[in-house]
Parts: sequence; C-alpha cells; structure tokens
Amino acid sequence: MRATSTAGPAVLVLEDGRTFAGQSYGAVGTTVGEAVFSTGMTGYQETLTDPSYHRQVVVMTAPHIGNTGVNPHDMESSRIWVAGFVVRDPALRPSNWRSQGDLDEALRTSGVVGISGVDTRALTRHLRDRGAMRVGIFSGPDAGRPVEELLRTVTQAPRMAGSALAEEVSTPHPYVVSPPEGVAPRWTVAALDLGIKGTTPTLMAARGIRVHVLPATSTWEELLAVEPDGVFFSNGPGDPATAEHETALLRRVLDTGLPFFGICFGNQLLGRALGLPTYKLAFGHRGINQPVLDRATGKVEVTAHNHGFAVGWPEGTPTDEGADTPYGPVRCSHVALNDDVVEGLRCVDVPAFSVQYHPEAAAGPHDAEHLFDRFVTMMEEHRAQA
Repeated sequence: MRATSTAGPAVLVLEDGRTFAGQSYGAVGTTVGEAVFSTGMTGYQETLTDPSYHRQVVVMTAPHIGNTGVNPHDMESSRIWVAGFVVRDPALRPSNWRSQGDLDEALRTSGVVGISGVDTRALTRHLRDRGAMRVGIFSGPDAGRPVEELLRTVTQAPRMAGSALAEEVSTPHPYVVSPPEGVAPRWTVAALDLGIKGTTPTLMAARGIRVHVLPATSTWEELLAVEPDGVFFSNGPGDPATAEHETALLRRVLDTGLPFFGICFGNQLLGRALGLPTYKLAFGHRGINQPVLDRATGKVEVTAHNHGFAVGWPEGTPTDEGADTPYGPVRCSHVALNDDVVEGLRCVDVPAFSVQYHPEAAAGPHDAEHLFDRFVTMMEEHRAQA
C-alpha cells in the first residue's frame, strides 16, 4: 500500500461478488480482510486503534466520519490496526478543540486503504443478511482492473475462522502500569495481552492495581514471577479455538484458584477452559450501543462491543440455568438482549468471571466500568480467605 493525497476512484468487492463504487480515502492501493460493521455514532479513533480489529475492514454505519479529527489522547494502542476503512461521508475538515490532525491524513500516514462515498446503509444490510465475509478495497490503478481479477484476490485471502492472531498484536515485552500519584498500590495483577487497549490497565491502576502486562506467549512460570493477586485476560482478534496455549495457561490459573477476570477474547477463552464451545457469529456485535442484561443486578447496561465469536451454551439448556464443568457449575451472568448471545460467565466454585464486551469503553458508554470494582472485591475476598 502507498500513501497519496489524491482522491481518485475506488471499488469495494465482497467475496459473494457484490461491488460498491466510491472514492479513495486514506492510502491508495489494495487491502483485503473480513468485512464487519460498527454501529457507534462516535469513537471512530478508538475503533481504528483497537487491536481486536486486526485484519478486518470496518464499515462505519454512522454516515459522517472524521468531523472531530484525531488526537494522541484517544489512541487505544500505538497504531491503527484496521485492515481497511469504509465511510459514507468523510468530513471536509476537522472541527473540534481537541483535534490535532485530519483522519484522512492519519489513514494515509498509517498506510490504511479506505473508501468513501459508499452507501454504507446498503452495505450494512447486505452484511446483516449474508453475514461477515471477506472483502477487498481497491484504489488507484487497481480500481481499474476487471472485477473478476479483484474477486480472485478477495477469495484468496484467509478467513477469520481458524486464524490465530493474538500473538500478532500482543506486546513483545512485558511492561508495568502503576497506580497514579496519590493512589496506594494494593494489588498486583498479571494481564495477558491478547490485544489489550490502553484504557484497560489505566482503569485498573486507578483502583490501586499494579498491572504487569505480559505477552500472549508468556509461560505459567513467567506469570507467577510477578506474584499476582489476580489474573486478567484481555480482548483480542482471531478465533478462540486456535488459542491453545492461552487456554492451557488459563486452566493453570483455575487449578491454582487465583482470581480471574476476562473481557471479550478473555471471556471466550474462559469458556473454552471450562469445556464450553465457541462459535462464529453471523455478523458479530460491534459498536457502543449494545444492550446487555446483568443478571446479578437485574439492570440493563448499554455496552461497547467488538466480537465476531461467542461462547456456546450446552444444547437444550437455557442460559438462565447453570452448566456443569470440570471446575464446577458456571452461570451465564450476562446476556445480549438483541439476540440472546452469552455475554458473561461466572464460576460458582472458583473465583473467575468474564464478560464478552468492553467495560473500559474509552469512547463510552461507561455503564459497565464497575466490573473492575468486582474484580477488586474478588481479590479482597481471596486474600481474606488465604
């Protein structure tokens, strides 16, 4: 991919052959990935820099994108991770007191190929009907190639199912996020980075947790070396069925009885560690407006999501009934109100729980931020029993 400031023709080609014409946005060239849509009205910069979007082409359902520009404070990681970006009506210029740059320019600088002027409503409806699928964006000279050639490029791309991607986005070296000045460190947590977003350790640190962020390849001995009071598994991209090392590591955590909290990919890995299946959703949940019922409180929370896989429940068993596992009973603690997807797990006999969504939600909403307090309470209770 090569960057340029000249907006020319571009074409989007789905693997089922449907095409959408538009204009180049961001870098010029070719990109392929899985086409998914995000329903957030705001937070496009947090979306772009979320490592969970690695190898995905994101379609923004909100029609006007880029109006608040970009700034270094809204980055959820050190770079833009999306494989491609699709918008309907890009802002002509940013207008916000926090803006320090233009989104189009940021995409070009990062080499991210995008397309604008697309009927994103029609594209979203197509993906809802047909499911997430592989897609290519072609601009510059590539946009003039025969559609048959472009379609071959798309269908030769790897599928998301069966893809192991956590190691590709994980930190190569451990690092520590300490509590801010004035907050006494009370807990130590080993956080396995499967695609962690920067706000997550920041929120834990604000609660007196010294967070040791570890690579996805970390061993049991390396995890224990930080002397953790609890273990955290982050969000991340790819198929949870491929994460055999991380799942085995989590079983060691459960065997030892260390308090565990997982979000998103971490929720799926807890399910697999307990012996529950995972499966690919038709088009996934992505956005910052997903309603979830917290069965512990009876409250409905509006939550931020980015997942294309989910935890399955034993066939014939309603999600409001527990399931038996090698680690004792597990409850479906949260459920999606749009489609009844399992959105959280709570173990009865071991100190472990997880949610499928993102309680850190830098772009909002913040309904579920209290889950970090639940994690602290779990570590307090575990220490008191030790």
